[in-house]
Amino acid sequence: MADRIRNVLFLCTGNSARSIIAECVMNRLGSGKFKAYSAGSQPKGSVHPYALDLVRQLNYDTSALRSKSWDEFAAAGAPVLDFVFTVCDNAANEACPYWPGQPMTAHWGLPDPAAVEGTEAEIRFAFADTHRMLHQRISIFTNLPLASLDQIALQKHLDDIGRSSIARGVEKV
Repeated sequence: MADRIRNVLFLCTGNSARSIIAECVMNRLGSGKFKAYSAGSQPKGSVHPYALDLVRQLNYDTSALRSKSWDEFAAAGAPVLDFVFTVCDNAANEACPYWPGQPMTAHWGLPDPAAVEGTEAEIRFAFADTHRMLHQRISIFTNLPLASLDQIALQKHLDDIGRSSIARGVEKV
């Protein structure tokens, strides 16, 4: 892959929490190498308040965050995508639009923090844990030697990141 900024799209159904957090993390960790976007198959229309609060507390740039449809990235004039990662199981099972650029894809499914019920502390912990898992996966991804990997090896790495027990927060016994 040529030495240039690569476009990455994170997908989730509602584009209100996981994909939004992933967009923030990638734009920070991949600065100068990657440009991240997020979208949803059925966008909620707003960023979840706990997701927004979390990324603000972690000093991420939130100025361009919004819940949007994945159709924006299949339309004429959309950024040509190099990678598309689904971060929820629902979006992974849906028929995706055609993505200009024939991006590499992988599923990096995570539990939905917006579905967690409990005390405010428990819910906020779920959002923080989602950030932790995404940060680990994206850190692994941004440190891959892309220029030295062929398509098959790169696809294996992308799939392995999504299956990584470390990145999911599961201890191997």
